Amino acid sequence: MQELEKQFHIHCVEGDVGKYVILAGDPGRIPAIAAHFENAKQIAYNREYNIFTGYLLGEKVTAASTGIGGPSTAICVEELHNVGADTFIRTGTCGGIDLDVKSGDIVIATGAIRYEHTSVEYAPIEYPAVSDFDIAMALKEASLELKNTTHMGVVQCKDSFYGQHSPKKSPVSYELLNKWESWKRLGVKASEMESAALFVIANALKCRAGSCFHVIWNQEREAAGLDQEMSEDTSMSVKVAVEAMKKVIMADKNREACKTKRRRDNLRRYFFSSS
Repeated sequence: MQELEKQFHIHCVEGDVGKYVILAGDPGRIPAIAAHFENAKQIAYNREYNIFTGYLLGEKVTAASTGIGGPSTAICVEELHNVGADTFIRTGTCGGIDLDVKSGDIVIATGAIRYEHTSVEYAPIEYPAVSDFDIAMALKEASLELKNTTHMGVVQCKDSFYGQHSPKKSPVSYELLNKWESWKRLGVKASEMESAALFVIANALKCRAGSCFHVIWNQEREAAGLDQEMSEDTSMSVKVAVEAMKKVIMADKNREACKTKRRRDNLRRYFFSSS
């Protein structure tokens, strides 16, 4: 019997993961996601890639950590796709930009500003980083059903965490500060580090992807003197991702059932017309 080839970084082979994957940056958050699955077990843990697989609604699903930023996310998504994954929901954290976005809210990305470099190695910069529409709507429905204050819109993705939080000390502070002002004027909801790469790579691989975030803090609200409290409990954004994935699974099952019914109806019509 031929041994299956193990993926270089995530250490998984075909059969280890489901087609449906919930992604998080932090390896420590993966067991909390997998706790929502049935019969979940750890498949692999190498570098920043912690992988658990279980079941939702009878379908094999996987929770996987990507580490921080586009490069490690790209590796994770590429290798998961190599062994059978094609539907990704990222659940993570973000910092608010729009003044209406408060700590503890949920942000759902409809698109992402490609202020990073990973996605450039998959598509020209003119190509937009957009989420899958059906996944974005499933995330919205799940978040509202869980009674969260929910925002949908564009998020900004960057490669440097401290380029956002300490831009004045950078030799290119003039660029960072001017770009940030543009994001504010354009009504960008929040800032994070992975969705631009995730969306572009998913499109390049003919996969589906979406993202939702727990808002930890909004530095613009702080600068404006508006009240807020830091919120680091990510359990709700995990619930949103899990419930949204259930909706995606159910929609896929219903779509497949309709296809099967159409095929049966067509066969019946063919045989009756031939007799």
